[in-house]
Formats: sequence, C-alpha cells, structure tokens
Amino acid sequence: MMVKLKSIASVQMGHSFRSRLEPDLNGNLSVIQMKDLTEDNRLSDQELVQIDMQGLKEHHRVKENDLAFRSRGQTNTAALIDLNLSSAVIAAPLLRIRVESDSVIPAYLCWFINQPSSQSALLSKAAGTAVRMIGKPALEDLDIIFPSLEVQEKIITINRLSIKEQEIMNKLTEKKGVLTEAILMKLATEIQ
Repeated sequence: MMVKLKSIASVQMGHSFRSRLEPDLNGNLSVIQMKDLTEDNRLSDQELVQIDMQGLKEHHRVKENDLAFRSRGQTNTAALIDLNLSSAVIAAPLLRIRVESDSVIPAYLCWFINQPSSQSALLSKAAGTAVRMIGKPALEDLDIIFPSLEVQEKIITINRLSIKEQEIMNKLTEKKGVLTEAILMKLATEIQ
C-alpha cells in the first residue's frame, strides 16, 4: 500500500530558540540537536544539552519512537528516537515526525525515509544551492510504501542485523590492520 507521509504521521518543525542555548546541568529540558544524531540514524543521548525552560507546550515535547529528520545540509535522513527521555524537545532545523497510524512501525518509517529511492524523491524537491533544505511540505508529500506489520518487523530486524554485521566487520578490519602492522614491525626488526 502507498500513501503520503502526511496521512500516517504528523510533521512539526523543531523548536526555534531565539538565542544561543544556555546549558544548565539542573535544567528541566533536554535539547536534541543535529549533532546528537548518529551515523546509523539513532539518537545519542550522551551529550544532550540540558536547559531550564518553562512554558513549553506539550505538543513540542518528544516522545519515544518519534523521528528526527535532518532538513538541512548534505544529509537529509531521519533518525529514530528510541529512548524514553523524560522531557526533551527537538531544535530547529530538525523536523519531528510522529507516526499516528497503527499500520506503520516508526522504525520501519525511519528505514523507508532513508532508502535511496526516498532520498532521491526528497532531493528532487530540495530548495537551496549552498545549503540544501527539505521543507515540511516536501517531506509530508513523500510517498510511503508500507507492507503488513509482519513484513515491516522483518525488514527492521534484517536492517538492524545488517548494521550490526557492518560494525563487527569494521572492528575486525581494524584489529586485522593492527595485527598486520605488529607482524610487519616484528619482521622488520628481526632482519637486522
């Protein structure tokens, strides 16, 4: 089945802070910024800025399984917020995507948005030359193909296993390089 993203999810611009963020270790709100999204499209909460901010409307708060979409820059992918944060907000220029349909799993939607065909469709609607920008209307208009929930679960599982395999292969390559260098250095010092 194929539908527009806006028919299964809401898209909201991240909160626009009028001034520089003033970190407050005892703050009541975590701010999710572009730098907090990992290469494998997840949220890293290791360095979230804490601020003290009163009066934030409830609809601005992030919920577990929301997506953060990178609307500006060279990478215009989505990241899954799979952490339960007590009180957090997404900062502009990120867009927050919240699935509002029982027929789509947020992790599947994240995977689908990040696929080359979806990225190509979004790129064709991008604005700007120096800094590429994907606007809210372009994202809302993205065609989403979603199979049954069972197939979505399988896709998510296989994708996660593929990412894990790549991480393991990268570590193995790194360790092999260190071992090779050690063997070569030993060989070089023994010849004398």
